[in-house]
Amino acid sequence: MTRMANTAEILPFPPSHASVRRQTPPALMSAALDLMEARGGGQGRFDTGMPGVLLVRSFQTIMPVPNIYKPSLCIVFKGAKQIMFGDRTLDYAEMECLVINVEVPAVGRMVGATPATPYVGMTIEFDTAILRELLQQVPAPPRSAAATPSIFVGQVDEQLAECLTRLVRLMSNPGAVPVLSPAMMREIHYWLLTGPYGAEIAKLAAPETHAERVARAIHYVRDHLAEPIRVEQLAAVANMSSSSFHHHFKTMTSMSPVQYQKQLRLVEARRLMLSEAANVAEAAYHVGYESASQFSREYSRSFGIAPKRDVLQFRELLAQATAR
Repeated sequence: MTRMANTAEILPFPPSHASVRRQTPPALMSAALDLMEARGGGQGRFDTGMPGVLLVRSFQTIMPVPNIYKPSLCIVFKGAKQIMFGDRTLDYAEMECLVINVEVPAVGRMVGATPATPYVGMTIEFDTAILRELLQQVPAPPRSAAATPSIFVGQVDEQLAECLTRLVRLMSNPGAVPVLSPAMMREIHYWLLTGPYGAEIAKLAAPETHAERVARAIHYVRDHLAEPIRVEQLAAVANMSSSSFHHHFKTMTSMSPVQYQKQLRLVEARRLMLSEAANVAEAAYHVGYESASQFSREYSRSFGIAPKRDVLQFRELLAQATAR
């Protein structure tokens, strides 16, 4: 049995809410189920008509899937999910949310989903433009001087849940989405920014914070993925000393810069093999490996399966899902 995360243990600050696990409000659950049935039912990702907003349902436990997680809010309406990155594993369940403040390669999976008890969740990518605008209009949340993790689990409070309910209901009216969704997204960002996690979320948009500087270096790694990197080089991009940069990078991502680049390379290589039909050698060389055999060893060590077998397994699962 998977041990669910104790919020007080993993947040970088004391939680200000009750520790009792909440249930998804019936109105929110009903709106999500109605939308998914209107979109054809079944499982998978459902069109919301809103960029950066994703609704998901799964009737089965999904094998761990490597991916690049963008800064976002991942909310569980029903079931449970797990994410693994660096040396950390976080579990979150109904009416809990995963807050991701920095782009990070990670492995995620749904846990314990069945047709009778499916996983249902939503992902909302953060809009830094909205956050910057709001920071000019609301009292700035207190800044934390210490380095803190940029990925943590929190709880969905009543104000956010009510706003999410209206957002999901809006998805059923495609004509109203482009007119009304910007205001709702702004409201969601407002409640997050002024809520118990506001200080952490504000780091996404506040200039010249350690988080913003590390994010600058992460973008450099992403844009120069196939090139060798040195910590000193990234520290210069972030305008930090090497020791300070390494400390904040590791605290935020649970990985060293070199480990981060390796995981980013492996996830991108997997995408190339699955989405663009690249073979193992082509994917390896494209992301900067000089040896396909070294790539295969590191891929197997990180993902628990050889790259060729992983691709074949994925295609088999895709064919089964299409057949249904």
